[in-house]
Amino acid sequence: MLIYDTLSREKREFTPANKTEYTIYACGPTVYNFIHIGNARPICVFDTLRRYLEYRGNKVNFVQNFTDIDDKIIRKAEEESVTASEISERFITEYKTDASGLNVREASIHPKVTENIDAVIALIESLFENDLAYIIEGDGIYFDVEKYPEYGKLSHMPLDELKEGASQRVEATAKHSPLDFALWKFAKPGEVKWETPWGDGRPGWHIECSAMARKYLGDTIDLHCGGQDLIFPHHENEIAQSVGASGKPFALNWMHNGFINVDGNKMAKSAGNFFTVRDVAAKYGYEPIRFMMLSSHYRSPINYSLDVITSSQNALTRLYTFADNLDFAIEKAESAEGTDTSDLESYKQSFLEAMDNDFNTADAISEVFNLVRNVNSVIETAKKEYLTKAKEIFEELVEVLGLLYNRKTDDIPEQVKKLAEKRAKARAEKDWAAADAARDEIKQLGYEIKETKSGVQIVKL
Repeated sequence: MLIYDTLSREKREFTPANKTEYTIYACGPTVYNFIHIGNARPICVFDTLRRYLEYRGNKVNFVQNFTDIDDKIIRKAEEESVTASEISERFITEYKTDASGLNVREASIHPKVTENIDAVIALIESLFENDLAYIIEGDGIYFDVEKYPEYGKLSHMPLDELKEGASQRVEATAKHSPLDFALWKFAKPGEVKWETPWGDGRPGWHIECSAMARKYLGDTIDLHCGGQDLIFPHHENEIAQSVGASGKPFALNWMHNGFINVDGNKMAKSAGNFFTVRDVAAKYGYEPIRFMMLSSHYRSPINYSLDVITSSQNALTRLYTFADNLDFAIEKAESAEGTDTSDLESYKQSFLEAMDNDFNTADAISEVFNLVRNVNSVIETAKKEYLTKAKEIFEELVEVLGLLYNRKTDDIPEQVKKLAEKRAKARAEKDWAAADAARDEIKQLGYEIKETKSGVQIVKL
């Protein structure tokens, strides 16, 4: 499998270092609010990557953290007169609700920052030993960027340019350089804090992910992934402090997904175009959101709009309809030994080729629809063996994508079956009024009658 590595800026063969297991770290949410649709993209994309790697027979150790202590969490807690842990636990629960709705599987482990302070302290100790950390009294502990000459290699920005930009963004402080970033923040009165040899306080944002990746996956991991907005400074800082502490490469590969705009504009609360996953799901359901995230190449930007989410709904309806029609056709089809199904394998092969070429889920979805189109053209005349093979491949591919997880498998109620029989009898007797009345009753019960060459099909609406 080839993936585009942000660090080297080229497609590279993606294989696990130890040959037996992929180690992947994905930056998780800071839990102080509901996740928005921009957050949903990396969640869906890298869940699908994990699914695909496992589908190809690999073992994956997938770690995604919860940042459960942060300035934003503390501010939210102060606003609501509750503890920071109450805020974080509430929104971890809300995250899990949305992730489940998006059919995102739980990570191998979801470490919380507050449960891994020991790992943070150990990493800071290593940085002090390597002369890469320093203390500003009454403020915190900082990473000394000037002493790490490779700083900027992920974002591909020269140190002087980064320093100039940072100088314009921050006020003058006692930091050695404007680029220096906090490893540990000394506690202000009333703030949540932990003891350290240097003073009570809490971790800086960047050190958290480095510490948890190191603790659960080791000094060097196969892949670090996240949104494009995390390249600088978050991931750049992770590299500096991780390599600075261990002297070993941090991540062998880096994957970053593109941004999401809304109606062509950057999403922002101030612009009035900010949408949470919960808001969108309330109107359109969760699954269209997942489909939307996978229907474009992960590195390309997505423009969220009414047309895009509606198009995703319609595409899913086509897939669900095909799945129902295929089941019905298999039930009615005749069997014939030696039926040729080789053409169906070509769609699966094209799907795999798309996924192996920088994880192109957009082209992979196109191959699923090519399969649907081909099978639909012969669905009423094909033999049972052909249709059964089509179903096997179709279900295999949509499972890799994490789609069609809301299939309604309820048995048709007896009342509906009797009404369908009543309608068929009325039609045979050319009593069109009675037939129409039975059809309307069936619809009121949430079902629909479809006439096919193979017979009458009852479909749940």
